[in-house]
Amino acid sequence: MTRKNTLASFVVAVVLSLSLTACKDTKTLQENEQLKAQVADLQKQVGQLGNNLETVTADRDELMKENTALKAKAKAKPAKAKHAAKKKKSRKHRQV
Repeated sequence: MTRKNTLASFVVAVVLSLSLTACKDTKTLQENEQLKAQVADLQKQVGQLGNNLETVTADRDELMKENTALKAKAKAKPAKAKHAAKKKKSRKHRQV
């Protein structure tokens, strides 16, 4: 009888451990699928950011060229002479 009880307990333990293992495997598979989806999304975002970086870099280079050209053009123009403004004399006389 004790052998039957021991054998039954062992069978129950094996069945429970297998069901728990299967449950863990299912959870692991679900987590793996979610992680794969997240990785795919991140790879897509990285590609978009790379394209944005290239666009911004090209725009920056173009603006730097334009800025350099404008600076050269500004230096080429002769500077206007600045005259000091003369003070107007007051017509009122001070009384002492």
